[in-house]
Amino acid sequence: MKIVTAAEMREIDRLTTERHRIPSLVLMENAGDAVASFALQQYSRAQQIIILCGKGNNGGDGFVAARKLHEASRQVKVLLLGAPEDVKGDAGEVLKLMPVLPTGVRSLQKVFSIRPLLDSADLIIDAVFGTGFRPPLPDLAAKAFEYIHSSNVPVVSVDVPSGTDADSFDLDQPNACRSSAIVTFTAPKPGIIFTALTRGPIVVAGIGSPEDVINSKLGLEWNRPPLILSKSRPLNSNKGLYGHALIIGGSLGKSGAPTMASAAALRVGAGLVTCAVPRSIQPMVAGAIPELMTEPLDENAAGAISERALDEAEAKLLLQRKNVVAVGPGLGQDTETVRAVRGFVARCPLPLVLDADALNAFANESRLLDGSRRPLVLTPHPGEMARLIASTVREIEANRIDVARRFAREHRVILVLKGWRTLIADAEGNIWVNTTGNPGLAKGGSGDALTGIIAGLIAQHPENIVDAVRAGVYLHGLSADAALETQTEETMLTSDVIAALPAAFRIARKPVDKFMWIQRGEQLG
Repeated sequence: MKIVTAAEMREIDRLTTERHRIPSLVLMENAGDAVASFALQQYSRAQQIIILCGKGNNGGDGFVAARKLHEASRQVKVLLLGAPEDVKGDAGEVLKLMPVLPTGVRSLQKVFSIRPLLDSADLIIDAVFGTGFRPPLPDLAAKAFEYIHSSNVPVVSVDVPSGTDADSFDLDQPNACRSSAIVTFTAPKPGIIFTALTRGPIVVAGIGSPEDVINSKLGLEWNRPPLILSKSRPLNSNKGLYGHALIIGGSLGKSGAPTMASAAALRVGAGLVTCAVPRSIQPMVAGAIPELMTEPLDENAAGAISERALDEAEAKLLLQRKNVVAVGPGLGQDTETVRAVRGFVARCPLPLVLDADALNAFANESRLLDGSRRPLVLTPHPGEMARLIASTVREIEANRIDVARRFAREHRVILVLKGWRTLIADAEGNIWVNTTGNPGLAKGGSGDALTGIIAGLIAQHPENIVDAVRAGVYLHGLSADAALETQTEETMLTSDVIAALPAAFRIARKPVDKFMWIQRGEQLG
């Protein structure tokens, strides 16, 4: 599913009408119907519904939604920011079909009088401005949005929260209308994907535009759940069908990181998982997970992996009967370990996932990372990315998309740049934007779980590594979302995220309804 700009969305609508002869009025009808269906589905108890409309096409979508909700026996009141006679075009045509005329709100004094209506509603539908909005925000709308912001009534936004710059990649949009849920049409827009407009659901509704007219030059796609997450296992399965992942990590005082990565790899379905750690912590790791196999590695006086532990001869033994290797969780940055990791990565013929201190081993030396010989997956957070390319976190955050695309192309790797809207970039320059997850992941150990999940999925799908990585990122975030059923963002631990993987699988495998759920928020079902 491509992410499109406002101008590209207008072109999509034009081509839909001109090339495929689907009237624009039909698109508006379908859009309004989708909004009404979402409201009835997610806010089924709402009886008193206020629909706040503008004079343009976004308002037209709102008029259609009002008619559909009225037909569903809801008590609907439409407030129009402007005069009914000023509504033209398609919006004017659907206005004529309204069972009752909207109440025109043409002055600030009139805006003051609608506050009690807004406060007494069970649901507000925001249909004032769509993707064509350009600042500044008119005074009438600003005052209405101020009242909505101070109320506790849920708000469903039509296409985008009114006042949103649909093309913005900025996290904050202070002038946008408060939103509890967003129903956008045809394709997601940057202003919805990258901006923190709502903690609630964001859904995309198809309104009739064929796939061949949905084009974008952004080169960004939503990381929709890959098909590998929905595949059922054959009844005659055995562990040999699902790969053998090797996790290399750990150091004195850091046995938890490789343990969590290994637990995650097992939990996502890898047939076998072996965890190789320094000899002194091997008993702790082995005792934590009965299903896990372990290998003790030679260590130095500091309790870190020695250079000998990963030399050519030892590595050959470690790699026997494995089909993917993850390196990094809990390694530490001992000088000898850094040399060991660099040598191992250079020699390893199997798909590799590098995280944490395995990435730090290549700080300022990213030229040594080459994914052209075998698949190489890197999972840096912004700090690790900055160290890799001798940059700063601020520069990384300001240019996340360009940095990810350029690095993945130049080094022929799959790059997972973690953070708000984690990016997955491949060697061909494709970028997928992930929208699962929540601030509960902002805690030590989250990256270790992601490493294990990705390694476990690659073990099962070595022929489709990009999709395995995409699925891993999606599932990791979805598990954190599912964990909120029993935890809060503050109390969530990485072990809770791993424990929620079964719920995440079930959610990912649920039959698709008429909406594509970009962000589930609190609506996990």
